[in-house]
Amino acid sequence: MAISTTIKSIQDIMRKDAGVDGDAQRISQLVWMLFLKVFDDHEAEKELLDDGYKSPIPKRLRWRAWAKDAEGITGEALLDFVNNDLFKTLKELPAVGKNAAVASVIRGVFEDAYNYMKSGTLVRQVINTLNEVDFNRTSDRHEFGDVYEKVLSDLQNAGNAGEFYTPRAITQFIVDQVDPRLGEKILDPACGTGGFLTCAIEHVRKKYVKDAEDEEKLQASVFGVEKKPLPHLLCVTNMMFHGIEVPSNIRHDNTLSRPLRDYGPRDRVDVVITNPPFGGMEEDGIENNFPATFRTRETADLFLVLLMTLLKPGGRAALVLPDGTLFGEGIKTRIKEKLLEECSLHTIVRLPKGVFNPYTNIKTNLLFFEKGTPTKTVWFYEHPYPAGVKSYNKTKPLRIEEFAPEKKWWGKRKETDKAWKVSIDDIKARGYNLDVKNPRAIDEAPGDANELLAEYGQAASDVAKIRNQLRDELAKAIAWATR
Repeated sequence: MAISTTIKSIQDIMRKDAGVDGDAQRISQLVWMLFLKVFDDHEAEKELLDDGYKSPIPKRLRWRAWAKDAEGITGEALLDFVNNDLFKTLKELPAVGKNAAVASVIRGVFEDAYNYMKSGTLVRQVINTLNEVDFNRTSDRHEFGDVYEKVLSDLQNAGNAGEFYTPRAITQFIVDQVDPRLGEKILDPACGTGGFLTCAIEHVRKKYVKDAEDEEKLQASVFGVEKKPLPHLLCVTNMMFHGIEVPSNIRHDNTLSRPLRDYGPRDRVDVVITNPPFGGMEEDGIENNFPATFRTRETADLFLVLLMTLLKPGGRAALVLPDGTLFGEGIKTRIKEKLLEECSLHTIVRLPKGVFNPYTNIKTNLLFFEKGTPTKTVWFYEHPYPAGVKSYNKTKPLRIEEFAPEKKWWGKRKETDKAWKVSIDDIKARGYNLDVKNPRAIDEAPGDANELLAEYGQAASDVAKIRNQLRDELAKAIAWATR
């Protein structure tokens, strides 16, 4: 059976279970099972190479002991085992001895994981279907990686908090242009499901890794932080898919919760690649971890300040930011001033609308900069739609091939109808407004009436949603104040 068919079968089984509600729970349910299956296949491989290998998971809890036999434990007995032994023990797995790092990863995976399914019989059906995949078979591992990314992209409700699945074309283009190298410390401080990190791993492995010693160096150089349980679980599993044996450098935490002044030389990194959440607000008090002049609850702004702190002198960064950061005033202006004084913001790639459909229609930009020297000139490149395309969507997404003109232009820059440069003096004169329009752009007609009406409807819906959120927050505040 094709792996895509296997996943569809699993999703269909889960839909029959009364305890699983919606895509997020289905994926969460699939991933903890997937993690244990991947880990067990990985251990089987290690046992062939090392006779003295000892698993950090107790014998009775290893996948092969309770899940591998198609006629094994099922029904209420299986449900009781999963809920009251498997989860309970793995959530408290001691991280000691030779396998301390691996045990810590497993405990972290199960810390916020749940078994949503209420039918042990259906759990058994899911397990038996998953057992059709052998992750030690190269073809299965490769194909499942593709299916896995598709599952992640289908998790549309991730966009509710300003967090969007980053199209593979963007992660690939950013990694290609930043060019992380072997031995460099690579970080995504808002790593989500690990798209940037897995792309960086494959880039370094293909371009620079020559032997086992190089591979060991790569394994130790990739770092990520994710504050939400499900994306963190997905990221850890994703790292294992991409050959990271012990993904202990993927932390379940909020990078912004640490005071900026606490970061020292040991925390500095060579490369930061990320798509920080934008449009969302951080919890009360997070802004107090930043200097007073940069305090805001806008997540993307805080991450931009953090990036400047985390980079080593000479370090390189690239991130996705919305248009609002480019033209925003007040605190946004002070942040941009700091960026241009401390770093060389050498390139802004302006993306068209629809890149992040179906999550949002907000226009976004890719910012590339290096720390250590002030900005003298900012190059802008306006990425166009392909011929005949008016917007991107799920069936017609942005493709890496579309970035070929940028890649060709990158090393030998000159002004064209899509590329232009602006001096730092001009930017200062604009009040640090980086929303610089293409001077050679041809004014277009207002556009199709139906499309404009649809955009207006979406904008009105967004405004109503924000208004309702503010109303609810105000009601809570009044209720709390009058207690």
